[in-house]
Amino acid sequence: MSVVNTVRRNLAPIHPEGYLFVAGFAVVTLILWWLWAPLGWIGLVATLWCAYFFRDPARVTPVDNDLVISPADGRISFAGFASPPPELGLGMAPLQRVSIFMSVFDCHVNRSPVGGRVERTAYHPGLFLNAELDKASEDNERNSIVIDAPAGKFGVVQIAGLVARRIVCFTREGAHLAAGERIGLIRFGSRVDVYLPQAAQIVVGLDSRAVAGETVLAEVSAAPATRSFQRS
Repeated sequence: MSVVNTVRRNLAPIHPEGYLFVAGFAVVTLILWWLWAPLGWIGLVATLWCAYFFRDPARVTPVDNDLVISPADGRISFAGFASPPPELGLGMAPLQRVSIFMSVFDCHVNRSPVGGRVERTAYHPGLFLNAELDKASEDNERNSIVIDAPAGKFGVVQIAGLVARRIVCFTREGAHLAAGERIGLIRFGSRVDVYLPQAAQIVVGLDSRAVAGETVLAEVSAAPATRSFQRS
C-alpha cells in the first residue's frame, strides 16, 4: 500500500460544524506568519489540531437491539448507579449510568447508543466545571435526550466541560434513530452520560477506552444473537 493510500485511510473528513473554526484558525495563522514566522508555525500546529478535533470518521456499528453502543469517544470515567437529571423524566430512583469523558484530543461527534424514537430533548443551562467531576452531571450546562428503544428507555446527556462552550444537538423529538447515528457534537472537552434501563448489564470497566458507534457499553439481554453491522 502506498503512503498516499495509507494517509487517506487514516484521515477523517471534517464535520461541517468545524469549518468556521478551522477557517478562523487558518486566517490567524496567516496573520501570525506575516508578523513573525515562528508564530506562524505555532498557528499552523493549532490549525491542524482544530481540523483534527472536528474530524468525523465513519464507524461500523453492531446492529442488535440488546446492545448499548458508546455515544462518544473517550475514557470511561464512571460506571455505576446515579440519579438521572430531572428533565429526562426517568424518575428519581438511581439508574445505571456510564459516563464517557472526552479530552480535547478525542473525536467529539456524538452518536446514538441504541436505535429508537426520540421521546424528549431538553436543554439545561449551567456552569462549566471540569467534566470529570461527578457534580458536573448536576451543575454543568447540558443537553438531554430520551430514546424509546425496544429494550426500554435510555437517557443520553451531553455535558459541557471546562472549556466547552457550545453543545450542538442534531436530532429532535419524534425522530427515529439508528444505533450509531450522529446525534450531536460538543465543542472542546466534555462528557456524555448514558442512563440505562434496569435490565441492562454494564460490560465496560473504569478507565477503559470507548469508540463512539462501535464499543459496546452494556447488554440488555444475555441471550445469544446473530448480529449484523452497519457503516455510518
